This record gives sequence, structure tokens and C-alpha cells, in this order.
Amino acid sequence: MGQKKLVRFAELDTFSNVLQFPKDIAGNWSVHFKNNQLITLELACGKGEYAVGLGRLFPQRNFIGIDLKGNRIWVGAKKALQENLTNVAFLRTQIDQIATYFSKNEVQEIWITFPDPQLRTSKAKKRLTHPKFLRLYQQFLVSGGLIHLKTDSPDLYQFTKTVINMYDCQLITDCDNVYAAEEIKPELKIKTHYESLDIAGSNRIHYLCFSLPEALPGLEKDELLKQLLKEDE
Repeated sequence: MGQKKLVRFAELDTFSNVLQFPKDIAGNWSVHFKNNQLITLELACGKGEYAVGLGRLFPQRNFIGIDLKGNRIWVGAKKALQENLTNVAFLRTQIDQIATYFSKNEVQEIWITFPDPQLRTSKAKKRLTHPKFLRLYQQFLVSGGLIHLKTDSPDLYQFTKTVINMYDCQLITDCDNVYAAEEIKPELKIKTHYESLDIAGSNRIHYLCFSLPEALPGLEKDELLKQLLKEDE
């Protein structure tokens, strides 16, 4: 590990807005934030541009960026501290362990911003909008809570639309070219490091907003989704 990363990891231990694999935090986020406002998550947050950006836009709400890579979290956490954004925190952990850290109805919204689209069909279960993850989110998301996906990957965009349809989710907003819209909400103007890279080479940003049904279809529907993906290869 490089010296720069070592310094950052050491600093993370001193940051009051970073929790690394915490125990007994579920249901107790109000203690950390010192208020009872519901929480919005940024999953696979990287450098936390969305958590910080949303924290600036909505000072009366709480935001948590979640990622495993401490070197990246350091960037957003440092910025939040410098700007005294007491409504922004960072949680270092694996996304597939996320339900461990939140209690039922503790989270109001989820943002998934430019995640790895996991383009190989064999890795579809790693996509953060796969029903495997939606079932995790449902454990702590309030009824009708919103899930936002912002991506430059047309494949992840179409996959997520398929999931929304197959799993009886409520589609609220579907925009296949965010910056071509006549009116853009302030939260959609926040740009991440990965957005600026345009890795997909599509020169287009896709956005979906949806909510989950009271009960998601069972695992047998996952098999149908798996077969559908194979047919589309």
C-alpha cells in the first residue's frame, strides 16, 4: 500500500464523520447525527460527491455515503468536515452487508450513482439494482421510499427497467438523457468523478427513480430474470 493511502487510512480513524464496520449502529443513527431526521444513502459512493452535494442542497436531511474503499471515502469525508456538513457521514463496509447497519424504516431514499455496471451476465447479481439487493434495501427503506439510479451505462439502465417491470416496482421517473431535459433538478446536476470519465462512451446520462412494492416477488422470479438475460446475450 502506498504512503498516501497509509496516511489517509490513519486519518480516517480520527474523522468524526466516518464509521468503519461499526457494531450496534442499526437504529442508532439519530445518536450520531444528533437528530431524528430520516436518512438518504449513497451506495458505492466512491469519493462521496453525491453525499456531500446532497448535504449542501438539503441541510435539514441526513446523508450517508457507503463504500468499502477507505482511500476514496477519505476524499468526501475530508470535504464534509472542511465545510462543516454535520448532516453528512460515511460508512465503510461491503454493500451486501448493508442491512446489518440500518433498522426497519430508518432510511428514506437511496442513490446509486455510477456504480460498476457489471456488464457480464454471469455477474448480474452484483448489479446494485438486482433483486438480490432490492430485498436488502427493503429491510430498512420506508414504505414508498425512493431509489435513484444515475448511470452512463445503457446496459445497466435497461437492466434496471426490466427489473422494475418484472418485480412490480413503481416507476416514478425515467429519463434516458438527463442533460437534454428542459428542466434539470438540482440534485441531478451533481457530478461524480466517474461521470466525468464517461467510461461507457455513451455521452449520455440515464436516470431512473422508482419505489419498491410492499413485497417483492420470490426467488423463482430471479430464475426467470436469469433466463431472460441469457437470451439477450
